[in-house]
Amino acid sequence: MATRREPRFKLCRHLGVNVCGHPKAMKRSDPKKAAAASARTGQKISQYALQLLEKQKIKAYYGILERQFARYFDMAKKSNEMTGVALLKSLECRLDNLVYRIGFARSIRQARQFVSHGHILVNGNKVDIPSYGVKVNDVISLKEKSRTNALIEANFNGLVSFNVPYIEKDKSKFSATLIREPMRDELPIDVNEILAVELYSK
Repeated sequence: MATRREPRFKLCRHLGVNVCGHPKAMKRSDPKKAAAASARTGQKISQYALQLLEKQKIKAYYGILERQFARYFDMAKKSNEMTGVALLKSLECRLDNLVYRIGFARSIRQARQFVSHGHILVNGNKVDIPSYGVKVNDVISLKEKSRTNALIEANFNGLVSFNVPYIEKDKSKFSATLIREPMRDELPIDVNEILAVELYSK
């Protein structure tokens, strides 16, 4: 299974946003120094560089590679929505991402590992494909044996994770339901998908 393996905190500082969700990811980042360095050199960021940066942010937020991004982009172009919005919605509804949003895992990497190791059920059936597309009203839960896993239990019961309106959690059953499709302004990511679409449309 292909996955991103670069240092997470370094990637966050490079992109300028906390794509991994760790509270210490941006600790060594200093926007003032970066701005001052840019002013001294007189460098101007090109439109291409801005577009590329936004595409890299999307890939980093969802932990996907270039080929996967291209596949989701092609699907988004065929939808009835704006391409950028459709792209983000389909990525947001990946099983590994929702496992992360629910709070079973502390990172998208950990969520992907839990899924691939068979800890996660969708509508009562084991699904070990991280890219699985979750549909509205699908119930994501922990396998019975995995509910005693100390790490997963600590994550779900103690982690202050994302509180997004399109996910309804049931802590007593170690489960959550995708109650509706997410809206663009509800997605907990800092990205300009329009620029990414412009780059990929060339």
